[in-house]
Amino acid sequence: MTEFDGNWNAIKGRLKQKFSVFTDDDLLLIDGKKDEIIERLQIKLGKTKKEIHKLISAL
Repeated sequence: MTEFDGNWNAIKGRLKQKFSVFTDDDLLLIDGKKDEIIERLQIKLGKTKKEIHKLISAL
């Protein structure tokens, strides 16, 4: 999965814009951990892992 390659600060900003369910605290705790980001999005958005990957790819 290459969606998170690159500058974490830029990625955090895009995640916060796209997924308003993320708080600053969420993103601070997961700090670039791909699996945890996917899991939190699955829980917060009620979507499958495959759906989450598609959403992130669209960033």
